[in-house]
Amino acid sequence: MAAPWDDDFDAPIAGPSFIDRVRNAPDDDDGGDFAMHDGDDFETARGRVGGGLSVMGQDVAEETPFQQLIRHWMNERHAPDILPGQEMLLGRILDHVRKQSNDVELLRADPDSSEEEHFRIMLVQTEVERVKFIVRSYIRTRLHKIEKYARYISSAPDVHERLSKAELEHARRYSRLVEYHFKQSVLQSLPEQQQSLDEEVAFMPPMVAKPDKKRPVVARALVDCPPMRLPDGTSTEMKKGQISMTPYYVVEHLLLRGEVELV
Repeated sequence: MAAPWDDDFDAPIAGPSFIDRVRNAPDDDDGGDFAMHDGDDFETARGRVGGGLSVMGQDVAEETPFQQLIRHWMNERHAPDILPGQEMLLGRILDHVRKQSNDVELLRADPDSSEEEHFRIMLVQTEVERVKFIVRSYIRTRLHKIEKYARYISSAPDVHERLSKAELEHARRYSRLVEYHFKQSVLQSLPEQQQSLDEEVAFMPPMVAKPDKKRPVVARALVDCPPMRLPDGTSTEMKKGQISMTPYYVVEHLLLRGEVELV
């Protein structure tokens, strides 16, 4: 996925120089608050991967870029539909990962580095790999959805704005390849009236796969949400911190506005 690099980001993720932090770290520093744990860095207060990703009690506006990425990653994994891409956020994080990796290599090559400093380098590298894992998983999740719903995406202009230019081009190209494969392997041998991939037959699944927005999801309110209408016609409200299970289409507009997150 192409990601633009935002050189005008007013609040850099990095904060103080990585090498300066290593050189000036106290002797009894065990690495627990080092580099990626720093408040100006890739804050992991949402929890480690596999160890809980909640930010209960913390405003979304106070999230660090890595926390934002985890939230978008979890939303993308749990939502049946493809969500708006986060190119700018990915660009900032990957840019910082490159800088951290370069600083690690410089410090590793420094003959004056102590054994303790090398141990801290290992901790930073572990955090960098953690960030890379989240980025790769986020991109793979979007790629899976793009390929699964390629024909639907290609024919739905309102979905195009959620994808980057490269993602949209991939969806169109993948859709053409799948259609060509079906025609060459099966459809051309069928009667002409049965060769269409857009045919809809009563009581049969549609031939063009679409996101199932009736699928239930678990949503947590990040703010006090406005009333939402439930499938039975009643309405309800979600207060900040409240968790509810509901069909995706009920909370879709709240998710796109950033008022809820999927868990």
